[in-house]
Amino acid sequence: MGKTEPRKDCPLCPRLAKFRAANRKALPGYFNAPVPTFGGRDARLLIVGLAPGLHGANRTGRPFTGDWAGDLLYATLIKHDLARGAYRESADDGLELHECAITNAVRCVPPQNKPTPAEIRTCRPFLHALIGEMQQLRAVLALGKIAHDSVCDALGAKKSAHRFGHGKSYEIGKIALIASYHCSRYNTNTGVLTEAMFDAVVRQAKIAALHAL
Repeated sequence: MGKTEPRKDCPLCPRLAKFRAANRKALPGYFNAPVPTFGGRDARLLIVGLAPGLHGANRTGRPFTGDWAGDLLYATLIKHDLARGAYRESADDGLELHECAITNAVRCVPPQNKPTPAEIRTCRPFLHALIGEMQQLRAVLALGKIAHDSVCDALGAKKSAHRFGHGKSYEIGKIALIASYHCSRYNTNTGVLTEAMFDAVVRQAKIAALHAL
């Protein structure tokens, strides 16, 4: 079993390491390190996003915390009792996940929020190790095509047989892989993803993970 989390000064992706160093100088109050998985390894549902946002998770040190995507994600998780407490865009807000964990396909913030294919591949062993360590895992909700494809690769599943599409669900061994459009402000503003659509896909993932309404 490999490591599930990269070290604080992970050197594996030179471009991302350089960007991280520049951000530590420009934004010294930010987390500015690989963002660790949020939630317990005993969770039955894993949510996988793309990468930390510069002024979101890269600032706060917690996935999807501090930007619009987090506003929608955590509100929806609270509604479905997959998170408990109050979300306040801060890693110390006391919010707790229930039967759920959240991570990213790429753990470091990339320039323009666009990791390269090589960076996605380089970070994938952490995702593979995380999935392998989560012995109770029954469902993965992938937010966006990059996350979906990275999960397929981590699970050893052919992407050609598991194509991305919002609401699509695949059984890969004991794990249900469910795809969703990313809950980004761009997608919600353009109507690609509505709050109702996102609510429905989170409910779908919860049912797959817990086998109950």
